[in-house]
Amino acid sequence: MFYDIVRVIVRAALTLVFRIRRVGYENVPKEGGVILAFNHKSNWDPVIAGLTSKRHLRFMAKEELFKNPVFGRLIKSFGAFPVHRGKGDIGAVKSSLKILGAGEAMLMFPEGHRIKDNKKVKAKPGIAVIAQRAKVPIVPVNISGKYAWMHKITVTYGKPVYLDEYYGCRLEQEKIQSIADGILDNIRELAAD
Repeated sequence: MFYDIVRVIVRAALTLVFRIRRVGYENVPKEGGVILAFNHKSNWDPVIAGLTSKRHLRFMAKEELFKNPVFGRLIKSFGAFPVHRGKGDIGAVKSSLKILGAGEAMLMFPEGHRIKDNKKVKAKPGIAVIAQRAKVPIVPVNISGKYAWMHKITVTYGKPVYLDEYYGCRLEQEKIQSIADGILDNIRELAAD
């Protein structure tokens, strides 16, 4: 309820600031566990992701954000849970699997952190590991445009990527990285002109 009320207020405010357009949302499954994989170029991205998704999104946030008790409680109320970046965080993986197993939608940034100027980086392999173990599809999503007064922001949702052929398999690290990089390539290909 709190999430929905805040979303309506923030959507109204940001509509005055940015011209937000959503394309291809029909590609997001209406129910069941799913990962929405977004590119990440700004602190605005999680907000825009939440505003353009009809589903309540759960997401990992760097543990440092939870150190401020007020802000930590706020983002937790919006569905965030902490992740220790720079190392494999088993707790964050377990939380993700539990969320997806309960049929919820989860937001992930395969780049792992903000990337400016469309610099090409390798994807973090966690997205492939989590999707394969949870047996859920990944929907690639691209946010394009400039976060500036009255500039157009386009959020493009691509076709779901299913990893069915890998369910129950033990994958080599190289294959996991290849799947994650493929997801990131799908996201880049969705960039609006």
